[in-house]
Amino acid sequence: MAAGHDAIEHLVALLAKLPGLGRRSARRAALRMLMEPESRMLPLADALRAAAAAVRPCGICGNLDSHDPCRICADAERDPGVICVVEGVADLWALERSHAHSGRYHVLGGTLSAIGGVGPEALRVGPLLERVAAGGVREVILALPATVEGASTAHYLMDRLEPSGVAITRLAQGVPIGGALDVLDDGTLAAALKARR
Repeated sequence: MAAGHDAIEHLVALLAKLPGLGRRSARRAALRMLMEPESRMLPLADALRAAAAAVRPCGICGNLDSHDPCRICADAERDPGVICVVEGVADLWALERSHAHSGRYHVLGGTLSAIGGVGPEALRVGPLLERVAAGGVREVILALPATVEGASTAHYLMDRLEPSGVAITRLAQGVPIGGALDVLDDGTLAAALKARR
């Protein structure tokens, strides 16, 4: 009985480490899987094992995929002249869900942070500069977070990319669609006013 209980606690502890799952949600997920191991737990274990073996970062953009280059970089329908720079793969996936970008991507792997000790050498800045230097890139879109770190990373990249002559753009920031002005923070309202069209 103790060994079974330890296995359950270990499962709950591992699930609780996943983003968005607290201890209570992890217990519920573990219980659901344990109640139907053949249809829920074992297929999940197989999928986790297969993904761990097959998924790797794309050698071009840094996206996660089981192909290298990834499906986006290999897609002849995508515009190779427009590169959208994102902090991480989650941002790339979010932009893909929006179907708003038809170009390629570049995952930096983070943002500059003096406090966190993250300098340019820790990010995928070199490969981005190489892609631009190779030619054919007309525009680089900086789709970085609206944080101090995101802004400093954007400024650093603008300085590094400016000599190449490519157009450098940033995402507009401000009032979200359906957003009420009275619930927005001061920074968002200020950015919306400055970025007005």
